[in-house]
Amino acid sequence: MSQRFPTYFISHGGGPWPWLRDMRRMFSNLEASLARIPSELPAVPKAVLSISGHWEGRDFAVMSSPRPPMVYDYSGFPPETYSIVYPAPGAPELAARTADLLRGAGLPTRLDPKQGFDHGTFAPLFVMYPKADVPVYQISLQSGYDPAAHFALGRALAPLRDEGVLILGSGLSYHNLRLFGPAAKQPSTAFDGWLDRTLALDPAARTKALEQWDQAPYARVCHPEEDHFVPLFAALGAAEGEVATRTYHDEGLFGGVTASSYRFG
Repeated sequence: MSQRFPTYFISHGGGPWPWLRDMRRMFSNLEASLARIPSELPAVPKAVLSISGHWEGRDFAVMSSPRPPMVYDYSGFPPETYSIVYPAPGAPELAARTADLLRGAGLPTRLDPKQGFDHGTFAPLFVMYPKADVPVYQISLQSGYDPAAHFALGRALAPLRDEGVLILGSGLSYHNLRLFGPAAKQPSTAFDGWLDRTLALDPAARTKALEQWDQAPYARVCHPEEDHFVPLFAALGAAEGEVATRTYHDEGLFGGVTASSYRFG
């Protein structure tokens, strides 16, 4: 088996869902797909690199703390969910290597020794590696969400796939927090179908179509702001010539939402 790691774009679910019984039940298909990921890899990763829709800045900041803290970037959940700890170690040496790759590609970057794990990282990682025994670090999105810049980010990260790093784009294929329930069914289903067809195109056509993603059916209904869609560009950019496989699909979440996740390579 090749030691090159695939990359993933995952729909990471809502808030601290693995710690909430009813939400965990709703996301049972997502949980099963995340739990399968370790068995789909050629080896235990040296680290997981998460590009989460919950961290952005002017440049592509790279988390460099050896012991990243927690970021509770959600509201309205039970008090105990604000004391969750996912105690995975960071990966400062890989963070430095990653920043060097980004600089080599001409991308603005810096090391951030203070940033912690947001729920787009710690919630899915808790399912994938519940013992928190695999190092984890993150890269921020760049404000403005330029698709070409985030594809370039992924291309710069591609060498890490041969160095034991699992690249995880963590967002949601549908993210309109004001439109749940039955009204979400038509737009999320249409956009999800477009995404699945687009990811099946040949690589050049696929990249071009995704760079113009806002022309897709209901694009701006499903993503009024594209922070949860842009991580897909980075994950795919790191595996740009490779086949996309849908690893998760749900219909009727929150009463109407269709959502999917993908593996590249």
